[in-house]
Amino acid sequence: MKAVVYQENGKIGMEERPVPKLQEESDALVKVTLTSICTSDLHIRNGAVPRAVPGTILGHEFIGIVEKTGTKVKNVRVGQRVAVNVETFCGECFFCKRGSVNNCQDENGGWALGCRIDGGQAEYVRIPFADQALTPIPDEVTDEQALFTGDLLSTGYWAAKIGEIQKGDTVLVIGAGPAGLCTMMCAALYEPAIIAAADIEGERLDFAKRQRLAGKFYNPKEVSLEEEMKKLTEGRGADVVIEAAGTPESFQAAWQAARPGGIVVIEAMYEEEQILPLPEMYGKNLTFKTGGVDACNCEEILELIRKGRLKGECLITHRAGLEDAMRMYQIFEKKEDGVMKVALKP
Repeated sequence: MKAVVYQENGKIGMEERPVPKLQEESDALVKVTLTSICTSDLHIRNGAVPRAVPGTILGHEFIGIVEKTGTKVKNVRVGQRVAVNVETFCGECFFCKRGSVNNCQDENGGWALGCRIDGGQAEYVRIPFADQALTPIPDEVTDEQALFTGDLLSTGYWAAKIGEIQKGDTVLVIGAGPAGLCTMMCAALYEPAIIAAADIEGERLDFAKRQRLAGKFYNPKEVSLEEEMKKLTEGRGADVVIEAAGTPESFQAAWQAARPGGIVVIEAMYEEEQILPLPEMYGKNLTFKTGGVDACNCEEILELIRKGRLKGECLITHRAGLEDAMRMYQIFEKKEDGVMKVALKP
């Protein structure tokens, strides 16, 4: 089968690989029907994800059809369309029982797919802990509508949830790329008074505006986010800031734009260390929340998709076959041709 492989730091490529086999009775084999490219895949290629294993098939953002299951799999059946969780998790360890599935203590737990074990930029993929990692897709939900359930929408859902957004809050999302846009969608579920979007690329702000994902739009190269948030809030600052851009500048802007006592959610991944200037922050009493997504709400997300309250499919700007994946990687990385997300069909 064709597969996109992380070959070594700085290099990925298309390879022929054998169809995987079940290794445990809790595994399932999934035939991939639609997959995508994530910025995290670029982080892996660039060596910014230390846990990533060279030789691994990339891809953690995909859906498919169950081809085969082990004897211990009870929640999905052969022939069923399923959304695949970005994380595999045992459901039994200390962290899983507390909803922190990203920290699952099993060797195949947490973010493993497309990082430490073979992922979904391929024709078939083995899914450990299938009962936890796979969620049946309702008949009313199309493949494209379901594609981002297990990663992008889960990320936005997680970030909005841990941000503790209250009705009437002012929420600033820094970064209007795919993760930021999904975060805006999910933040809206909590009925904040204002969702403000910030990005240094006008084209991405225009995209957010066309999709009506925010009410205010700012380019940090042109204005101070700290000052703009104070203007919106009688001098206080944003109640919740979600940092989804992943640059040193956006990291600093996030805590600066938050009000004293506010919450700053670090959703982005960084390729270098960031600095908290504690003397400058003295007295702000901020709460920082960081870490990988705990993607254990796929059933709720699919129900919101079914009801038309989350519309991740609007992010798909490019479609191609898996055989064109390397060309799509180039377009995605260079942000060419107005790309937001790519849907690849094996």
